Amino acid sequence: MFLTPFARPFPGRPPAHRLWRIGRTGFPALACLLALTACEVEIREPGSGSLADTLSSAAAVAPDRTTDPNGQWPVEIVTARAPEAIGPYSQAIRVGNTVYLSGQIALDPETGEIVDGGIEAETRQVMENLRAVLEAAGAEFGHVVQTQVFLADLEDFGTMNEIYAGYLSQPAPARATIQAARLPRDARVEIMMTAVIP
Repeated sequence: MFLTPFARPFPGRPPAHRLWRIGRTGFPALACLLALTACEVEIREPGSGSLADTLSSAAAVAPDRTTDPNGQWPVEIVTARAPEAIGPYSQAIRVGNTVYLSGQIALDPETGEIVDGGIEAETRQVMENLRAVLEAAGAEFGHVVQTQVFLADLEDFGTMNEIYAGYLSQPAPARATIQAARLPRDARVEIMMTAVIP
């Protein structure tokens, strides 16, 4: 789309204020952006009605986000079988057939406390929390395509990896594992996932 100057001064404005119409020929839009302080901007196609008519028509064809015939709007996934989200995030978001899971630490969903037992117990609790969220979204571990693992100490990698592998089938999901300076609630491990439902 390009901007072309309309010859008539904008009604009720001094001649210095000119109406610029969006069309398909003329100066690039950047030219008007650089001169916004000296012009009025009207968004409409050549030959269309008034600006009010254009905006009204746009509103009439705007998508209704309260319905989702194609399953493409983000849907929040919530389950009481996993720790409640306590901040501005969701346990998971499903868009179409893809599920994006927030990171889980080893919180017991009933007590809200980190489970005892070190890295082994924490990893099992994390995976059970993730299982609960996956199932709430209509997915399972076999649908997981990518994971990210955060460890407070990479010395725990071997133990975490052994337990983690017991939950996931082949082909194993793509994965990144890093040591974090500190995890929420001083947890030893946090894992997030992405799943695609066939």
